Amino acid sequence: MTPGLDLGLLLGAAVLLVAVGAVRFSTRLGVPSLLVYLALGVAVDEVLNHRFHDVELTRVLGFCALIVIIAEGGLTARWSTLRPVLGMATALSTVGVLVSILVVGVVVHLLLGLDWRLALLYGAVLSSTDAAAVFATLRRLRLPPRLVATLEAESGMNDAPAVIVVLLLSRDVAAAHPWWYEVLLVGYELGVGTIVGVAAGITGRYALRRAALPSAGLYPIAVVGFTVLAYAAGSVLHASGFLAVYVAGVLLGNARLPHRQAILGFADGLAWLAQIGLFVLLGLLVVPGRLGAAVLPAVVTGLALVLLARPLSVAVSALPFRFRPREQLFLSWAGLRGAVPIVLTTIPLSLRVPGADRLFDAVFVLVVIFTLLQAGTLARAARRLGVTAPAEAAEVLVETAPLERMRADLLQVAVPPGSRLGGVHVDELRLPVGASVTLVLRDGAGFVPGPGTRLKVGDSLLIVATAEVRDEVERRLRAVSRRGRLARWFGEYGEDRDE
Repeated sequence: MTPGLDLGLLLGAAVLLVAVGAVRFSTRLGVPSLLVYLALGVAVDEVLNHRFHDVELTRVLGFCALIVIIAEGGLTARWSTLRPVLGMATALSTVGVLVSILVVGVVVHLLLGLDWRLALLYGAVLSSTDAAAVFATLRRLRLPPRLVATLEAESGMNDAPAVIVVLLLSRDVAAAHPWWYEVLLVGYELGVGTIVGVAAGITGRYALRRAALPSAGLYPIAVVGFTVLAYAAGSVLHASGFLAVYVAGVLLGNARLPHRQAILGFADGLAWLAQIGLFVLLGLLVVPGRLGAAVLPAVVTGLALVLLARPLSVAVSALPFRFRPREQLFLSWAGLRGAVPIVLTTIPLSLRVPGADRLFDAVFVLVVIFTLLQAGTLARAARRLGVTAPAEAAEVLVETAPLERMRADLLQVAVPPGSRLGGVHVDELRLPVGASVTLVLRDGAGFVPGPGTRLKVGDSLLIVATAEVRDEVERRLRAVSRRGRLARWFGEYGEDRDE
């Protein structure tokens, strides 16, 4: 008999099932599920009578969870939408991180009276947007591919510079190197991390395309194994493991591997499990009695971050690129913070940096307040700024081998109010060869459309498209949604535009 193990499994299973059910509950209320998971962690800590406060274990497990979450983000990123925004995402992940650290550090130093080292630590742990929060929130919205790709790529790439800066600021001052050495070190970690990610991704693509594994369930495990290998190899070489994970994930996710849908489904489930475990674990570290004193520093720091640091970092990063002011405003507001800043605070906590306890409490309160504020208003902000894209097709993950053999994707498209898709006949969509509208859902009933079927507002379409024409299908749908059946006559081709 192992009563301790049995009790632990009982509590763990109960927390997991409550967390899974909370996703539906939080979606209905418009509350980010990560806040529910944090609350679960705090509640479990109360049940356990504050027995768990192992900062070092939390840091290690937190990094493991981030590896899985970032890997899933890379696997689901499409290179055709990522490539055009790679420059902007890289700028946000480097120059933007530096600007954010400096702005928050200066404001916190001046207004809260903290010493420069601790003030810059506030800026460093908050400089990284959270992949879990960004992926979970943006995928529920209909936004232009360019904005979604920019935010998702940034959240996958900016963990690396943030971790490096937090480690540098948390070290003993006497052991610090000259500034030029630190700059070279950051460049080395990012450069070698990218190379390691590319090597792991290319190796995985080559091996899995040619391997004949005896079970389809082994392919998802192998893909996750290659992403973890990328992190481990990068870390062994003293490079950025997180960047290596994201790069490897992007290469593997765009390789059209065998059983691709099973791979994506497995990665999605694993990422959800990692998110639940990570947020609950962080909630266990919280001491509720200390949070009241952290509200004022959290609000001051959060306002500096949201109103000054983030907009300025976006504006500076966007200078070489063509992003409209309203797009920059949305990018500023959508820079969500979540588990990553809280995980980063465990680094100075484990190294016993003076003031690290207050830093953890303030960042925890900040994440709760501003995630609730920002995530809950993203859809409204997108509508007010005019950056919604109601005709965007969303990929539907289905476990069907025939689609894989045909190298095809199943897309879902809604016809919302105001879209020019309403009133268009199916044959007037003029989809390329290799794409077909297979089903129309109208008023709760589905039917197979014919060429003369007229689409109506409120319809949902299921479209099967081969991999070769998928991008062309999406461009054509955007064009018709904007200008109607005569889109090409008006010079509209559904490309992302600067208006």
